[in-house]
Amino acid sequence: MGCNSSKLEIAKSSVNIQNEPEDFVEGVVCKINDINENEMKTVELDEKKILLVKQNGKISALGTKCTHYGAPLVNGALGDGRIRCQWHGACFSLATGDIEDFPGLDSLPCYKVTIDNDNVKVRARKSELVSNKRIKHMAQKLSSESKKIVIIGGGPAGATCVEALRQEGFQGGITMVCRERYLPYDRVKVSKAMDFEIEKAQLRDDKFYKEHNIDILKGIEATGVDTGTKTVSLSNGNHIQYDKLFIATGCKPRKLDVPGCNLKNVLVLRDYDDSQYAISQINDQADVVVIGSSFIGMEAANYCVDKVKSVTVIGRDSAPFKSIWGEQIGVAILKLFESKGVKFIPHSGIKKINDNGEGAISSVELKDGQILKADILFMGTGSTYYTDFLKGSGVELRPDAYSPVWSHHNNKVAIGHYPLAHYHGKMAALNILGKQTPIKSVPYFWTMLFGKGFRYAGHGKYDDIIFAGDVDSLKFMAFFLKDDEVVSTASCGMDPLVSQFAERLAQGRKLYRKDIQDDPLAWSKTV
Repeated sequence: MGCNSSKLEIAKSSVNIQNEPEDFVEGVVCKINDINENEMKTVELDEKKILLVKQNGKISALGTKCTHYGAPLVNGALGDGRIRCQWHGACFSLATGDIEDFPGLDSLPCYKVTIDNDNVKVRARKSELVSNKRIKHMAQKLSSESKKIVIIGGGPAGATCVEALRQEGFQGGITMVCRERYLPYDRVKVSKAMDFEIEKAQLRDDKFYKEHNIDILKGIEATGVDTGTKTVSLSNGNHIQYDKLFIATGCKPRKLDVPGCNLKNVLVLRDYDDSQYAISQINDQADVVVIGSSFIGMEAANYCVDKVKSVTVIGRDSAPFKSIWGEQIGVAILKLFESKGVKFIPHSGIKKINDNGEGAISSVELKDGQILKADILFMGTGSTYYTDFLKGSGVELRPDAYSPVWSHHNNKVAIGHYPLAHYHGKMAALNILGKQTPIKSVPYFWTMLFGKGFRYAGHGKYDDIIFAGDVDSLKFMAFFLKDDEVVSTASCGMDPLVSQFAERLAQGRKLYRKDIQDDPLAWSKTV
């Protein structure tokens, strides 16, 4: 009963599959009746915490913290056979501890459970009790296997793909081409934190990739693809052959095409180098202007406001996020920003950016003629794609990188969320290896603004919003409906509700107006 209840399961889910002695600990952690059906409970084993979950009469024992950012999973969303993290939506199997949805790469340790005279006994590796994370078994490269898979792009999709290939048994050559000079890293920090250390933000280190024979080309761009000869041309003049190719180059920021857009200190935030340059320019005498009240723009304003002289945000709407979350939430967030000293100019845009005479920005002129002093201008004005190198390659190029969104009736949509990129990387690996797997995605997004965590799951245009809680005090759950179906939800200060909604969609269960009309949160009380 519970996780890893057979030798085969232990072999599949453990990093160390050799029959080598290792320190284990085993003990009674509770009585069987101490945990109820569909309950998650933290108990102790060898003075370390473990998570017990009872579902369908079976008890599973797992690591206690999400392997992404360490959220306590006892407060997460329990689904059918898995737990979804309440912070960022990562999912873990109750049966194996394996990560099934993202962000993050590591799985949870999963411990052996036995029942002896109504006592719940758990056996665990001491090392896993300490680490609280586990890497799924990775196949070893064979010199006799000549097939080569090339991944263009060193972001979350590429990073997840190369690991999934090895975890799914691929023993040929794997090469990942990274335009940046770094290994894949936690890219969300670029706008949410800015001042971070790249070594700590990298998802894996060089040693990991070397151990698993995954070749990483850092600081090298793909400059062309020839699908006839199955060749990728590189910026260093080299060419590499492939049998299968995964293109995961992601989005690039779009700059407004206005006079002065290429002046010094007109900045975008996409890469680590972008954030590091921004940090070098931020000082307590700087006037900062942000064009665009998107997530990137508002996160930049959030980061800068207590480090500079002034921050002004220029938005097209009357409030930030109005186009996606509606006016009521937008106004509440606007008041939060204004209370922290951020000035917001609505219904406006930039006409031109003025030069200080030395090739750097001095001010911006708005469409109404107003001139704002600016030492730094952040542009959070949308994105395009890193696909120019594919022209003439034989790869069909479309205006947007559409993919089906399963939770939105499989409508094809372009979504650039960080967790979804991980998920697409895994799906690419499975399909490359002939393990045809449909994309069953539930988009999940989050942002942190002045200590307030906002979660959002689902996708789709809406014609009505139903609220639970108090939007003005930023403790609420919002349900966005289209034709009486809840297509997405957003929350602040009410975890794990958005994760519960996401897990409901993942199970193929929709939420409708009738389910929330009388008691908007009644549905959350059942798995």
